Amino acid sequence: MILDQLARLVHDGGVVALTGAGMSTESGIPDYRGPDGRRRVQPMQYSELLSGPEARRRYWARAYVGWERFTGASPNAGHRALAALQRAGLVDGVITQNVDGLHQQAGTRDVLELHGTLTVVRCLTCEDRTSREEVQRRLAEANPDFQVHSDEVRPDGDIALPDDVVQRFHLAHCVVCGSDALKPDVVFFGESVPRERVDEAYRRVEAASALLVLGSSLQVMSGYRFVRRADALGLPVGIITRGRTRGDDQATWQLDAPLGPSLTGLARRLGIEDDLGPVVDGEYATGLPLGLA
Repeated sequence: MILDQLARLVHDGGVVALTGAGMSTESGIPDYRGPDGRRRVQPMQYSELLSGPEARRRYWARAYVGWERFTGASPNAGHRALAALQRAGLVDGVITQNVDGLHQQAGTRDVLELHGTLTVVRCLTCEDRTSREEVQRRLAEANPDFQVHSDEVRPDGDIALPDDVVQRFHLAHCVVCGSDALKPDVVFFGESVPRERVDEAYRRVEAASALLVLGSSLQVMSGYRFVRRADALGLPVGIITRGRTRGDDQATWQLDAPLGPSLTGLARRLGIEDDLGPVVDGEYATGLPLGLA
């Protein structure tokens, strides 16, 4: 089966993993696109955030309400299995398109956050940086009567709110320059990934023995370019995700399956049992380790 082939791919080590939003869906954070590849959520564009205080009010009101639920997510079996593969010396590093920090919470080291992190907020006027928790505290102080409850969570931590609710929200300001132009330190749609991050990701792929794509449809060039580079170098490319991807033609092996059971099964096939959690029923979580020595 394909998972056995992927185990052989990973067995000799030197693998770099490229992860996308599908990696965190089992933690309760939805992805932008379902298995059909169609975008289900329309995030705020960078140009819109820059357009003025009203757009920023809309963003921060939604993000303020969604933050508690977003940060309540915990690493899932896929995150834990990938961290275990790294501890075993089989995965060198992780390039992630995610901004949720769940890889680090699971114990993965050397994570290159291609699209940044929601845990830091940047002032677009003076470039001061502060923690998101501090900004969340200041937003709470500025909005003591803003009580909105929602079970929704979206890929970037915000939720949908009606306009009349947004209008009641007050923005926080930069404590250094007083500007309201605050932005989470993530790459918005319509914004470019910093060149130094792209170059570092290319360096990691070029030094790898193989590329393992996990939970990404590769619909945007931000991640797909690394599959193209691996293919141009003749490196094996394994993909595990739900549905088809843009990189299927470059893939050596492609597995359409959930990430948690698949990565747990992969780790166990390689003789890794530490910190994987309970056995998950299903085709991709069962099976004895292969004799690959």
